Amino acid sequence: MRRFALLIGGIAMFVLAPAALAHPGHLTGSGFTTGLIHPFTGLDHLLAMTAVGIWAAQRGGKAMFAVPAAFVSMMAVGGIAGAVGVQLPLVQPGILGSVVVFGLLIALNARLSLAAGMTVVGAFAVFHGYAHAVEMPNHAHLAVYGSGMLLGTAVLHAIGVGIGRVSKAQFYENALRTAGAAIAVAGLGLALVAM
Repeated sequence: MRRFALLIGGIAMFVLAPAALAHPGHLTGSGFTTGLIHPFTGLDHLLAMTAVGIWAAQRGGKAMFAVPAAFVSMMAVGGIAGAVGVQLPLVQPGILGSVVVFGLLIALNARLSLAAGMTVVGAFAVFHGYAHAVEMPNHAHLAVYGSGMLLGTAVLHAIGVGIGRVSKAQFYENALRTAGAAIAVAGLGLALVAM
């Protein structure tokens, strides 16, 4: 029971964090550490990236590595696009949509093929990477800052995988699906706040 309480508490930390944290302002600094911390500073990014890990663990097998790797890879593509000035439409709706979609994938225990799952998370990852690059401090070096950002994202995926694996091992699938629904609702709430 204690593990269940810890699991729910950890998930609630992500879901119930104040919406005001969505983009609290830019961090000072421009190096690797600033990039590493950046994914943790927006509730939208935090929920989406953790949800990717949870869903990957829920799928199991090769998906536990391949789905987060697809996200990180395509986030790098989006980051490069943003850094070189490519204009990408609907970035914020794409990011908020990812929170809703990833939450629903968990809630529905969606069993997409590995290729389809990688495509879905990769497509949304482009928006996240683009936003991170556009929000990058002006004097930051893309490779240094970006490396930190990608590592921070991978850490959030790993946290999500850990949550997903613990819940599967402890037979808390219903709690995990409920958390997915809560993530989707939080995404909708963030969308309403952004309007």
